[in-house]
Amino acid sequence: MKDLFGKALLDYHTNNYTEDLITSTNISGEDELPLPYLFRSYSEMPKLEQKALQLCKGTVLDVGCGSGNHSLYLQEKGFNVKAIDISEGAVVVSKARGVKHIELKAILDETDTFDTILLLMNGTGIFQELSQVPTYLKHLKSLLNSEGQILIDSSDIKYMYEDDDGGLWIDTNANYYGELDYFLSYKNEDETPMKWLYLDFDRLQLACESVGLQCEKIMEGEHFDYLVKITALLH
Repeated sequence: MKDLFGKALLDYHTNNYTEDLITSTNISGEDELPLPYLFRSYSEMPKLEQKALQLCKGTVLDVGCGSGNHSLYLQEKGFNVKAIDISEGAVVVSKARGVKHIELKAILDETDTFDTILLLMNGTGIFQELSQVPTYLKHLKSLLNSEGQILIDSSDIKYMYEDDDGGLWIDTNANYYGELDYFLSYKNEDETPMKWLYLDFDRLQLACESVGLQCEKIMEGEHFDYLVKITALLH
């Protein structure tokens, strides 16, 4: 990984902002991801993100923290937050912006336990593929304190496969329609392509139940996105 995402964050943080990140997937064309959006304040966040932050309790793990927006907001509110990201640039920027406890780490390498685990901005993306979801959920479950919660968002992207008549052109022999190849470029350099998973609510709920977790939909966003709270099943 070249960490172009981290380079972009560093550029913005050090006032070298000249262009935005470009993203695309195997089913969608190029789109600009404006760097200022990655440094948004609470008031600039979508309602779904704000809701997730309002629901936080106890010690919090902010997974894939990016530039640290969520961690900084929660710190201001007095929460004990640990932030992790696999982008070196993100870790440097978050630290520089004042995130107190941050580590360069993938979620599957995390071993501490928490009252709230936060995975936002399509949190299911890091699961990569449908087959990996139980592995990630089992691990997340092992990081929960008793009565702990996982707050995660995703989108049902079935709408991206609709034709003009409302019919679907999903290839039923292909992989799950939410499994995408995700491409990122910055300043004419291409990042190594990565797998990125969008998960519909029913499949997420089913996967949770299969590993002894319950999944409750908290809120729906404006564009097929939704927020869930996942907790351990009480015996």
